[in-house]
Amino acid sequence: MSGRALLRPAELADVPDLVAVQVAARAAAPMPPGIHPPAEITAFLTGRLGREEMWVAESEGEVVGYARFTGTWLDDLYVHPARQGQGIGTALLGLVKALRPDGFGLWVFESNVPAQRFYAAHGFEVTERTDGAANEERAPDLRMEWPGTRLA
Repeated sequence: MSGRALLRPAELADVPDLVAVQVAARAAAPMPPGIHPPAEITAFLTGRLGREEMWVAESEGEVVGYARFTGTWLDDLYVHPARQGQGIGTALLGLVKALRPDGFGLWVFESNVPAQRFYAAHGFEVTERTDGAANEERAPDLRMEWPGTRLA
């Protein structure tokens, strides 16, 4: 399966891999460092399983990315830095779009220009800018929205 990823619903056994992907991706991205230690991220993601949609991208038996989303928000989309640029993020985002055809929003840090470009290339538009007072990192961020297929 080299070069392609299998997308499947996340399972409890995947949580340690999801945490590892998130920590590595955040560390490599031009964004504020994560403020939660791995144990807190583990507890958080474990608590979301079954309550929110969570899908993994797996390649050659290894979790290389994941997406976590609700009815109207994409809360997490992380791809391991060693696997970025291979279409994994695009595949995960395509899955979210297919499952949420009426559109959805997300937040991205102002400093994370590569992520902004990625989402803009996939039809998202900036709808709000903040000074970061409402996020845990207290860093400026942007709300981006995909209008869904109804307006496409």
